[in-house]
Amino acid sequence: MRIRIVDAFTDRPFSGNPAGVLLLESAAFPDDERLQEIAAEVNLSETAFAHPLPPGGEADWALRWFTPATEVGMCGHATLATAHVLHSTGRATGTVRFTARCGLLTATARPDGAFTLDFPTAPLREEAAPPSGLAKALGAEPVSVHDTGEHIGDLLVELRDEATVRALAPDFAALAAHSRRGVIATAAAEDPARGYDYVSRGFFPGVGIDEDPVTGSAHTALAPFWSARFGRDDLTGLQASARSGLVRTSLHGERTLLTGTAVTVIDGELLTSF
Repeated sequence: MRIRIVDAFTDRPFSGNPAGVLLLESAAFPDDERLQEIAAEVNLSETAFAHPLPPGGEADWALRWFTPATEVGMCGHATLATAHVLHSTGRATGTVRFTARCGLLTATARPDGAFTLDFPTAPLREEAAPPSGLAKALGAEPVSVHDTGEHIGDLLVELRDEATVRALAPDFAALAAHSRRGVIATAAAEDPARGYDYVSRGFFPGVGIDEDPVTGSAHTALAPFWSARFGRDDLTGLQASARSGLVRTSLHGERTLLTGTAVTVIDGELLTSF
């Protein structure tokens, strides 16, 4: 079985967020235990598994995502990576429809080589005050804190400026106690002329990922947050990890469009059976 490593939300290798992608030929997923074992072996923030669905239904492929430690309910960069593999191998053209734990998702190929993902918008709820111990665990004092709802289960933490976001060095063990999945730290861009409107970093020790390079799902919360602040639906976010990556966001009410590019860096063979 072929296994690909794809760098997502980037147009060059060794940047953006790498994801494992396995396209299954079966009509169902193997046992959860085996999927988790493979994801742990791949040891990237997410590995995506997809199998084709019968023609005529609401979706073309069933899709699941696993970190090295657990299954997650939503993942943007591994969805982008899967769409990239489907198109680059001739398994799909145009728009691909996926069914996943978070509902129906689509990935549409654009003429410029990018893909636009259609995801549910995170329902933000502002906390009256930052949770006790959050500032110490994160290493910076929050300006505001929002819960992001069931699908991603993060805390969205606004910080005072871009420099503060870039300088964060969290206590990951302490941070894991503050959300179901992790913490998204964000601030407005210091200089929008650089090509992005806001910055973020994503810390997810609760699912085995201390820092994620570029988190598509987090932008379903970042998009409504910053669109409300800036008064614009179309924005660009920079996730300021060591690998870095850009996510273009477009807010459409209960749906958020995420646009980015991807590149395959490894194409190999899984030598063990399911």
